[in-house]
Amino acid sequence: MSTVKSKKLQVGTDATSSNNFTIYQPATPDGTLRIGVGNADSPTEVGRFNSNGYVATNAPAFGAWHDTTQTLTTSSFTKLLFTTEEFDTNSNFASSRFTPTVEGYYQINAAMGIVPMNGTIFISIYKNGSEFKRGSFTSDAATAGSRHTQVSSIVYANGSTDYFEIYGYQGSGSNATTRNDQRWTYVNGVLAKAV
Repeated sequence: MSTVKSKKLQVGTDATSSNNFTIYQPATPDGTLRIGVGNADSPTEVGRFNSNGYVATNAPAFGAWHDTTQTLTTSSFTKLLFTTEEFDTNSNFASSRFTPTVEGYYQINAAMGIVPMNGTIFISIYKNGSEFKRGSFTSDAATAGSRHTQVSSIVYANGSTDYFEIYGYQGSGSNATTRNDQRWTYVNGVLAKAV
């Protein structure tokens, strides 16, 4: 039995680098085997194997929350503004909009707290400017107080033009204010399965 020692193995000989794949170790070995797109001389890493299995390295994930209050007029959908970003692994979240650059299926979660509130509230995932998925809460309590609703769904994104935003709605009959706390008004998402 013989051993082949090499830090890079290119699969494909096409002159176009996008048609080649490279399996390699980093310059300083760290117990991972990398998979890259492109020629062996300068591959772009897209995934790696470690002792736990395969890990995609271009899997977008983001999280943001609402650190200032936002007034929602009654009976109208309003885009929620997420002013504090917690993480954005692929720089796909900006201006309260998520535009993933990797095609696939994404888990998107959002929540909204609002006060004072007596009536129906909705929180919706909008895709490309249109309502796509909705979560709701209705209160007919005699005393208005703080209310909370959330939405969670797996959504498809084409990796180029599709984008997602979160909208809130309240039907109290007068203005209401969102809660400015990372526990109450937030959005996050992650690539669940690439295509």
